[in-house]
Amino acid sequence: MRNLDFIKNDHATADEQHFRSLRWIEGANEPVVALGRLYPAGLRVPEHQHSRTQLWFARRGVVLVTTATGRWMIPPGHALVIPARLDHATEMVSDVEMHSIYVDAGAEGAKGPRVVEVTMLARSLIEELVRVEEKPLSERRQLLVMELLLDELACLPERPLGLPFPSEARLAALCRAFLKAPSASASIDGWAQALGMSRRSFTRHFRQETGVSFVTWRQQACIFASLPRLADGQAVTSVALDAGYENISAFTTMFRRMLGSSPSSYLRARGG
Repeated sequence: MRNLDFIKNDHATADEQHFRSLRWIEGANEPVVALGRLYPAGLRVPEHQHSRTQLWFARRGVVLVTTATGRWMIPPGHALVIPARLDHATEMVSDVEMHSIYVDAGAEGAKGPRVVEVTMLARSLIEELVRVEEKPLSERRQLLVMELLLDELACLPERPLGLPFPSEARLAALCRAFLKAPSASASIDGWAQALGMSRRSFTRHFRQETGVSFVTWRQQACIFASLPRLADGQAVTSVALDAGYENISAFTTMFRRMLGSSPSSYLRARGG
């Protein structure tokens, strides 16, 4: 197990520390390997993979994880399950305290990346393992913590925070621009016109590229884009209006539908 280390926002130093940790993880024999890190805002971790399945837990802060098929946002109190041997890169949207665990490839049964909410039990078990150098555990207790954590992983509720990105360059450019300036009122007709397509051709093209409808993607993207601002302490009203919602009630309704609680309750419960 490793204690919390601070990764400097210097690419050469950060890369060296990161790949040194990778070698340590690959050489570990325990069924569950735990790692704690403090990352500064703006730090980017280059593309890499693990032989184990990783649970990338953002204890504090907001993280973006990118793979060949999409981008996943990990807000406070959540984790991304990253299957073994999947190439991925990360970017710290804010200062981040990360607690990661690594388990045997078949232990979690992950078939693709998915964002999960970390229960209080899982959070406590992960912290026990991350802090083991500060607070040593007996061999029996450490094994019990690992076994219970592996069992709890199967119970973590999945949250719809993965945002699929198209591969087609022009559509991808529109999607990136949308994330920088999200609008709940963005229309199919406007995007279709920007691409020189009919409405019908655009809706078919968008679903082929992303796997979801434009309306579903727009709703997810608005919430996706709002999370870093909310986690940074910005007023819910300002975030809602900037996202194109007519009032805070409409924004809160969509937020609650996706994440199960109001924005303020959601972030307060997760240390945001």
